[in-house]
Amino acid sequence: MNEQRFILDNIMSLKRHLLKRFDVYQITADRQGEKSWQVSEADEVLPLFGPKNLPLVSLKRFFFAENEAIYSFNGNTFSPIKPKIEPRAIFGVQACDLTAISYQDTFFKDDPYYQARRQQTLLVGIDCNSPCEKGFCHEMNAGPHVDSAHADLILSQFSDLQNTAVSSTETAKGAWLLIAATEKGRDSLQGLVLQNAPENWPELRQQLKQQVVAKFADFSYIKSSTEIINKGQVPAKLWEELSVRCLACSGCTNLCPTCSCYSSYEQYDSESNQTTTRRIWDSCQFEGFQREASNHNPSQLAAQRTERFWFHKFSNAYLPEFGRYGCVGCGRCEQTCAGSIGVHSVMKRINQVCCN
Repeated sequence: MNEQRFILDNIMSLKRHLLKRFDVYQITADRQGEKSWQVSEADEVLPLFGPKNLPLVSLKRFFFAENEAIYSFNGNTFSPIKPKIEPRAIFGVQACDLTAISYQDTFFKDDPYYQARRQQTLLVGIDCNSPCEKGFCHEMNAGPHVDSAHADLILSQFSDLQNTAVSSTETAKGAWLLIAATEKGRDSLQGLVLQNAPENWPELRQQLKQQVVAKFADFSYIKSSTEIINKGQVPAKLWEELSVRCLACSGCTNLCPTCSCYSSYEQYDSESNQTTTRRIWDSCQFEGFQREASNHNPSQLAAQRTERFWFHKFSNAYLPEFGRYGCVGCGRCEQTCAGSIGVHSVMKRINQVCCN
């Protein structure tokens, strides 16, 4: 891997540099304190990052649009409608969301609409310096530090180094390690004057990761319940018990950064005599999601849909294709579920019933 490592004294200098070439998006808080990804209009707006600033809505919509026109038909010819995306940089993306984007890259590898957006996007990742309240990314191999295969640029802040025996630590405290992990990342730094990082800084970064992982709560029930799911040992009665609490609101699937279910519909314009096909997000938690033209429905029961959802998130069956589970440990489903059957609630219940 041809990484380049630099010292960055001020994170804003990097943002200002990127603003010259990209539309820069960063986490922004509104007047009510709600966090979301918004375009940055000025270089003096300091980016938000860290566990308390992980937006409830992930970056999925930036690449897999919630509602988009994909082609039109004028009665004779089908014409694709490709999105037009200006070069953009998403600044300060945490490891779990970057892992999810990598997962979606595999799912949508042949999708021209997704790829048109993905190719125009520079991903600037940032290492987490403490755990999220509901996060368990380390259990899912999705954090807390950014994988070099998942971002173009990576930022790691050394101000939180503690009790390290590595030499030159004092020169690292207060500074940022900037890693250019891809050719796109290296190209984005052209014209920015940077000093090469000391050779021991990757080791310092690894120590930081170990310090953060040590702060996570005990989430061993995630691993235990994953094994139970893959052995097919979850009782049918338990899936029924859990499914009764599902409101089919689609909150879990909409917020999950790896969910990719979609449907399509046609929109006819009588003035132009043209039909446009649109693609929209769908949810496997909807009763009609798998209903066939014959009216046969293999997932008519809520218990079947609940079981399938968690099987898709934690089944070994998908490892050959994606190289990982479909859960990145962000905990968003737990935050949004009105029926209290997010990932922690479900995995704890499976562990309780099947292991005790």
